[in-house]
Amino acid sequence: MVPPIQRPQEATTMPTPESTLTAPLDTCRQHSPQEPAPRAGIERRPMPKRKRLDPEARAFEQLVIRHLYYTRGSPLQSASRQDVYTALAHAVRDHLVDRWRRTTEAHYRANPKFVYYLSAEYLPGKQLPQNILYTGLEETVQRTLDAYGRKMEDLIELDVEPGLGNGGLGRLAACFLESLATLDIPAVGYGIRYEFGIFKQTFQDGWQVEQPDAWTAFGFPWEFGQPDDMAEVGFYGHTEPYHDASGQFRVRWVPANKVRGEPCTVLVPGYGTETVNILRLWRARATQEFDFRCFDQGDYERAVEGKIHSENLSKVLYPNDATPQGRELRLKQQYFFVACSLKDIIRRFHLRNRDWSQFPEKVAIQLNDTHPVIAIPELMRLLVDEQELEWERAWDLTTRTFGYTCHTLLPEALEQWPVPLFERLLPRHLEIIYEINRRLLASFADRATADPGLPARLSLIEEGAVKQVRMAHLAVTGCHAVNGVAELQSRLLREHTLRDFAALCPEKFQNKTNGVTPRRFLRLANPRLADLIRARIGDDWLRDLDQLRKLEPLAADAEFRRAWLEVKRTNKAGLAELVAAQGGPRLDPESLFDVMVKRLHEYKRQLLKALHIVTLHLRIKANPTVAVQPRTFVFGAKAAPGYAMAKLIIKLINNVAEVVNRDPDVNGRLRVVFLPNFNVSLGERIYPAADLSEQISLAGKEASGTGNMKFALNGALTVGTLDGANIEIRQHVGEDNFFLFGLDADAVLELKSRGYRPGDYYHGNYELRRALDALADGTFSDGDTALFRPLVDSLLHHDEYLLLADYSSYLDCQDQVAQIYADRDTWACRSILNTARCGFFSSDRTIREYCGQIWKVQPLPVPKPGDPGLAEISV
Repeated sequence: MVPPIQRPQEATTMPTPESTLTAPLDTCRQHSPQEPAPRAGIERRPMPKRKRLDPEARAFEQLVIRHLYYTRGSPLQSASRQDVYTALAHAVRDHLVDRWRRTTEAHYRANPKFVYYLSAEYLPGKQLPQNILYTGLEETVQRTLDAYGRKMEDLIELDVEPGLGNGGLGRLAACFLESLATLDIPAVGYGIRYEFGIFKQTFQDGWQVEQPDAWTAFGFPWEFGQPDDMAEVGFYGHTEPYHDASGQFRVRWVPANKVRGEPCTVLVPGYGTETVNILRLWRARATQEFDFRCFDQGDYERAVEGKIHSENLSKVLYPNDATPQGRELRLKQQYFFVACSLKDIIRRFHLRNRDWSQFPEKVAIQLNDTHPVIAIPELMRLLVDEQELEWERAWDLTTRTFGYTCHTLLPEALEQWPVPLFERLLPRHLEIIYEINRRLLASFADRATADPGLPARLSLIEEGAVKQVRMAHLAVTGCHAVNGVAELQSRLLREHTLRDFAALCPEKFQNKTNGVTPRRFLRLANPRLADLIRARIGDDWLRDLDQLRKLEPLAADAEFRRAWLEVKRTNKAGLAELVAAQGGPRLDPESLFDVMVKRLHEYKRQLLKALHIVTLHLRIKANPTVAVQPRTFVFGAKAAPGYAMAKLIIKLINNVAEVVNRDPDVNGRLRVVFLPNFNVSLGERIYPAADLSEQISLAGKEASGTGNMKFALNGALTVGTLDGANIEIRQHVGEDNFFLFGLDADAVLELKSRGYRPGDYYHGNYELRRALDALADGTFSDGDTALFRPLVDSLLHHDEYLLLADYSSYLDCQDQVAQIYADRDTWACRSILNTARCGFFSSDRTIREYCGQIWKVQPLPVPKPGDPGLAEISV
């Protein structure tokens, strides 16, 4: 227990010691990152009498007060709300630090095999509510705040969401790290500490506007900056051949430019266990931050030019690669974090090991998509050039260490880099890639006799006017395991995208269907539903999601169905309040909440959803008395800044919302809202409120999806195609509890092969023709017939993602949705079964499969405090 602070005697006009935590909360208003909070203490409201605290809550209160003084440097009497939040966060973090210390000691003693997860994105969400839950402090913190009449939500509101990702890739990575810790797997995540993340989205006149996401403006209390542990990374320069002391031919890289990577460590606790793993994020630092000579000569800009150029590396996630400068910055980002991470991995390996032959027995590195694939030639460079291992031995160690997860089927997402850029930026790595390629093609030379085109298809280098390095081919060549993230996508990888590699090395290819953590996306996001479930079947499902199967019999219980629907209605009312607070339309919680929130891309077909809304609106305009199931359409999505068509779709949806919401003929039966800046925190408000989950991508395009899992876990029914993990969701929840429409992947390929003519669908379907004409004639653009013409022309003359082919099937399916929703009892039964049958979609299950089939790692439970099995480590 931390000893209490000895408070000075205070004047009668100051708050008493018993109300010191109340004063800041009562006298300071919440502030935005753009507007710092004023210091409190000038005007004060009467303090409520503080309730007496039990010893445990009293000790925690003392810890918070201690951090006010010793961490924030804030006197009690003038502490702002931000001060109190930060002190609370550090008090919670202290409990994690003790577990982290014991985790580190247990790992050091056991010297186990570690999983190292390399990902360009992480979306961990708010940390305060999660860490309060995982430290078992929920009741203690609540009692402490209750004693002062405070609400935890007021402080959680100040807890920032780290802007380290864009969409499902980053959220999946965060789920995996959380499951690794929950399952007691020794693991470290590596990524980039982006200063401004992707961007903060706002709307102006319906258009997306990108603004910096200054998530670190007030500091981030959950990280430890460690500037004394920097890694140095080189760029550009040239290579030099030489012979070592034994006469062996060698090559050294002489970089022309260097930057430093400073690690920031974030603790990743497991639920219901003592394990606390870490996420290590790198931010760029200049080797020379300030040129005093330039400054002294009055050239102030050049004096800091090196610092600016170096630190641009970790400013923004995914800089626009429409320009050569943007492409170069992206490749530099990828190499920067990979080089820093490999240096750290080798450092950690050498803490207890010296024999390189043990490297794959102690290290498993997973490459999360193609962004970190440059790690393969970098590890070869470190082993061959710096550690002076023979090529064959280094390659054996490398291929046994790396695994690769492919998250896409889209050709543009399977990264390729221009050879001239590679040669200029990373000259030694290009030489290593050429040698890997030479050996690869030589190993299959006998096959080329029967198939002369095979070498060109396998090659790591794509020939053309500008040669390209194929990063996916490099990944498959340099890894011992390659996995997709849903059954369909894994099959298509084997049969189409990477079919030559799969034919030659079938043993490498696996499937690992994605999952999500139920701790965040049910227990924290939907506490009302979690409480209802806990009251009937206990809470073992938090660590074993298959336990939700016990809910199945309750679907036949009328009282339970009523309670289930009441939870859903309350969640919908909460979302309606949020929309109203943002200036949106009034939403009816009794209406069907039809939700589509995900990254904006044409293949995800938000435009098909918009055509559905336009069609319903036109039906009402044609007959204002027509019976229409009241619906609330909720959108959330960000478009990449350089993706013009996606941004035009956002503009269309916002314009449709404006027209529909103000139309007196609609009379509130339809409501459309596009919530800006969709992120994890907003998703946690939306998933519990959804009745219908829109998963309508063209079959064969979505790798997996995880939003579909979050919706189903929270009792939403899915309308979707046979794409990604939709197939497995339908298999598990039951065909009757899933609304299926559209072509399957094989039918898509067949239709395109025989020549797809979108105009035939336009001329053959009256409602489709009316909807597209409404987009073209200015109905939703104040008479501007040119605004949405690019969308209409794209659909009529190309329609890459077959919206027109699936339109009729989609509308028929939506009519079925409306009919079933009218019978709330039937809907409640199907909703319960969706949740009950989601056990397969836990990220814990996915991680167990990775551990057993790819990484070959075992759990290492961390002893609890006082366990004699835990010896102190002397440093």
